[in-house]
Amino acid sequence: MRESRTIEFKETITNTFLKTVSAFSNYDGGEIFFGIDDDGNVKGLPDVKQSCLNIENKINDSISPQPNYMLEIQNNDKTIKLTVKSGNQKPYLYKSKAYKRNDTATIEVDTLEFSRLILEGKNIGFEELPCEDQDLTFDVLYQKLKECIQIETFNQDTLKTLNLYNSASGYNNAAGLLADKNHFPGIDIVKFGENISIIQKRATFENISVLDVYEKSLEVFRDYYQYEEIQGVDRKKMEKIPEAAFREAIANVLIHRVWDVESQIRVLMFDDRIEVVSPGGLPSGITEDEYLSGKISVLRNRNLANVFYRLGFVEIFGTGIIRIKQLYEEGLKKPDFEVSENTIKIVLPVFEKNLNLTEDESTVYKILSRTMLKSISEIAPYVPFGKSKTTQLLKDMGQKGVITVQGRGRGTKYIIK
Repeated sequence: MRESRTIEFKETITNTFLKTVSAFSNYDGGEIFFGIDDDGNVKGLPDVKQSCLNIENKINDSISPQPNYMLEIQNNDKTIKLTVKSGNQKPYLYKSKAYKRNDTATIEVDTLEFSRLILEGKNIGFEELPCEDQDLTFDVLYQKLKECIQIETFNQDTLKTLNLYNSASGYNNAAGLLADKNHFPGIDIVKFGENISIIQKRATFENISVLDVYEKSLEVFRDYYQYEEIQGVDRKKMEKIPEAAFREAIANVLIHRVWDVESQIRVLMFDDRIEVVSPGGLPSGITEDEYLSGKISVLRNRNLANVFYRLGFVEIFGTGIIRIKQLYEEGLKKPDFEVSENTIKIVLPVFEKNLNLTEDESTVYKILSRTMLKSISEIAPYVPFGKSKTTQLLKDMGQKGVITVQGRGRGTKYIIK
């Protein structure tokens, strides 16, 4: 066992542990072990029973409001384990300051984070606060409601039903996000060429309804990842990346991101993948494993999610990650999800069907996929085996229908179908 975001060691009992009690109470809880040094070695305490009383008195006298904790004596009466649970009455203060964990360190929260803790303690989200702009119009929202669920009458009662308007405080921030014009950030899209120095297109959609942001992002996606293929007398729409996966990714970042910062959602488009980066890490109450498995979903923006759900853009029960994974079940490359303290990144690779290749064949396939056209002499420097084996692998892949051969002799090229 070693120190982490949720585990701390204290060789002796000093007041510094109280900052960590504040941090654990304000966020995801944790454990503090007394009588253990920073390297995890048991040093022991001279009088564990008296030490328990000292710890209890320090917490009760110094942390406000009262946190939820438990003390246990361990290691043959040598050490004490203090378990602190995440509380519901945030923020928990030590000397009028709130703290959080930053890896293995405990630091004071900034002004923005302090405001978030206050709202969380009152069970209020940023989207539920009154919008600073009360002169709002909702033509886009009305049109979408009319198209998707056949609503003909749109008025203030409609907005109340959607929890976007309150007679006492007016429009909330969720209403502002859905309004035709607003002061909120949106999505910044960049389409790169062969490398990040080549920018083929840049589009920023902001200060407009998030419903418009959603639709305009899909339009850019279709320009680069969809095409038509002529099959006889018919034209068939082809997708390099499943549109359904991109829809899920964009809808999810819009309704799960933090909106109290000015950062844009970033969509980075490459020839072989799309990266969608959302401001704000996971909401409190959900772990990375729970997020990635889709077992649990914590809605950061409940009212916004409700509107997207009514319009049929998302499943409100948090199935977005599962649905994206399902769309790639038969794919050679799988989507990737990266979670950090301040961002969540979703990576959608260009869809390549799983061709049941051997490990060596897959190595050759990856080389071929970079330019789609290669000769033996061009492939050989990048594979860990000789030309004769490479030639045989290409022959086997040809028999599987994965590649075709163009030309003869030294001019032979191998092309992925």
